[in-house]
Order: sequence, then structure tokens, then C-alpha cells
Amino acid sequence: MPRLSGVDIPSEKRLEISLTYLFGIGPNRAKETCAALELDPNKKAKDLTVEEIGAIAGYFEKHYEIEGDLRRRVMQSINRLRDIACYRGLRHRRGLPVRGQRTKTNARGRKGPRKTVAGKKSVKSMK
Repeated sequence: MPRLSGVDIPSEKRLEISLTYLFGIGPNRAKETCAALELDPNKKAKDLTVEEIGAIAGYFEKHYEIEGDLRRRVMQSINRLRDIACYRGLRHRRGLPVRGQRTKTNARGRKGPRKTVAGKKSVKSMK
């Protein structure tokens, strides 16, 4: 498995797909990288030479913020929002959707599994 920026990229997949395993590199950036370095995007990642891997790593270092640096910057941005106690920061702190989505229904991914609260007795059980 080739290793880029501390991440093992899958060796059996095409190069442009393998590069998307890096945080901060999506399909478009992977295609741009292959085009800029004149690499065949259909080539398997295991077939890359050491020079090609070095060229890819250098290109990412020069043009994009990826992996640890990008994760750190995202976390710093979220922590800044929390610290200044703006609306988005409060939503992050409470674990609720940040970008205006509804929460009465459909927020299960952000809120987590349902927490059942002991509620009222039903009308049928009172009779």
C-alpha cells in the first residue's frame, strides 16, 4: 500500500479513487492532481513509482491543506465559534444541526439515537 501524508491509500484501486482517501482531497482535486502531474488516473496505486509518490506528496504539500493540518484548522474554527458563543457555536456545543435544518424530525444523525422519555399514559390504559 502506498503511503501519502501518513495515510495508506488502497493499492488495488485506480489512482484518482485512491487519492480521495486523503482528508481534504475529493474527486475533482484528485483529477486535477493527476492532470497537473501528467499521471494516468486509471493506473493502479500499487503501480506508482517512488518518484511519482514523491511528486504527488509534493504537489499536495504545495497546493492544498490536507489531513492533520486541515483537521486542526476545522477544529480550531469550531472551537472559535463555541468560544464567542455565537448561534452556530451554541448549536455545535449542543450537538444539534448547525446549518438551519429542521429538528422536529430528521435530525437523528446529529442528535444521536432516540432517548425515550416516560410520558403520559395513553387514553386506552385509563379506561
